[in-house]
Amino acid sequence: MSASGSRAPAQQITVVGAGVIGLTTAVVLQRAGYRVQVVAAARGEHTTSAVAGALWFPFQASPPERVNAWSRRSLDELTRIAREHPEAGVDLLTCYEAADDTRPPWWAPSVPDLSLDPAPHPLGAPYSLRFTAPRVDPALHLPWLEAQLESPVRLERVRSLAAVEGDWVVNCTGLGARALTGDAELLAVYGQVAITEPGDLPPDVALGDERDESSLAYVIPRRREVVIGGCAVPSADNRPLTPDPARTDAMLQRVRAAGLSPGRLLGARAGLRPVRSSVRLEREGRIIHNYGHGGAGYTLAWGCADEVRTLLRDGVAPGYRA
Repeated sequence: MSASGSRAPAQQITVVGAGVIGLTTAVVLQRAGYRVQVVAAARGEHTTSAVAGALWFPFQASPPERVNAWSRRSLDELTRIAREHPEAGVDLLTCYEAADDTRPPWWAPSVPDLSLDPAPHPLGAPYSLRFTAPRVDPALHLPWLEAQLESPVRLERVRSLAAVEGDWVVNCTGLGARALTGDAELLAVYGQVAITEPGDLPPDVALGDERDESSLAYVIPRRREVVIGGCAVPSADNRPLTPDPARTDAMLQRVRAAGLSPGRLLGARAGLRPVRSSVRLEREGRIIHNYGHGGAGYTLAWGCADEVRTLLRDGVAPGYRA
């Protein structure tokens, strides 16, 4: 309280980045009572988040203990959104993940209904791990997140985090964090997906085979289309994002060789995942870094946003007077 007894104004938070990590963080902080402004070089539909398969699954993310906690929090929140906000583009699917043996995977603690299916996996593995998970449609979800914000996203390319206004700055710039922070651990990993009509594929079942990152395969149904992938290729930051037709054909051929029948090809999309040896979620002065989520942005977004909120709650911004 101030000397006059009036309540102190809410702290001003600037979130840099408008992918799923930045928008989710902004929504969580706004709900916590902060004044939030998102600043970004591009809106969500023009970010890597827009081309993601966006099925809940902790792919290319570390460290395991923190990732499991963040993943479970996001699983719970996305499940709630699927049930209460159909307009947000989140649906619950039955997922079958390929496995070579019967041992629980490292991410098992984050999935309450994980079970071993004794039948061979449709994509060729001897076992299947069965669980329920949310699938997000970025074309619906990113605008839905942005619509929750009281202030519209401000389009502006940030070149210095120190120069950004606000009591706190939250760095959610994904791969762009390398230029802003000099983080040599951050790597670009190219991903590509094919988009098809549903064909004869079941609308509520997702298939995944991430046993070998050099030959990923997954089938993720959406409401009107199916996402078929994928790949994980370390690349330069400036790699062109024009999908490779030969890679698209190979993805479709693998799915068809497994006896699955997707519909007509609608297109292909590509993006660069921000991969790091571990997610960077920590405070540095008045800046909180929240980037390096690899191929698990939608899987970690709500959990990481909650941790950012905790860091803010437990800290005092420079120059802030209560």
